[in-house]
Amino acid sequence: MNNSASDYEDDEALPTLIAIFDAEFHDEFNTRLIRGEDEPVYLPADEKTRYHQIVFAHGFFSSALHEIAHWCVAGPKRRLLEDYGYWYCPDGRNEAQQKQFEQVEVKPQAIEWAFTLAAGRQFSVSTDNLDGAEPDREGFTRAVKAQLTTYLNQGFPPRAQRFIAALNKAFDTPALSHSSISGEAA
Repeated sequence: MNNSASDYEDDEALPTLIAIFDAEFHDEFNTRLIRGEDEPVYLPADEKTRYHQIVFAHGFFSSALHEIAHWCVAGPKRRLLEDYGYWYCPDGRNEAQQKQFEQVEVKPQAIEWAFTLAAGRQFSVSTDNLDGAEPDREGFTRAVKAQLTTYLNQGFPPRAQRFIAALNKAFDTPALSHSSISGEAA
């Protein structure tokens, strides 16, 4: 998840982003994008809330895109589990834990990169380990970029492709291409 100072300035775009997600996915998948005030979480529907919730952190635009990317790679069974049933090791990971984190983050961050470009913004990978082992940020960026290139060549997961098209339309951005990602990502 990439939270930058510009995320605070994106508040006016959040209602648009939420509306795009709702229009594309609520009816078919009974899922809503929810602006959270704390950590991000995916919550399946229950007796209290009859729809699934993708709760993004602190109102950050980039957090919303990151959490939607995770939803786009989660299968139907995982979407019935809180946080898709995945283990999460918080900040402070050792080197082995960080490598495991990066392996599971490559696909979602590649999709997030595509979403970010489709929304007309700059993407930056997130190694999300400020208090742990020093990550290989350049190596991780290369891995995410390679996955994005694979998606561009072979196609994105269907929900991701659908959301990219909706973002392109709403934010009046060009379709993604290999030239879109040259020189991108910090």
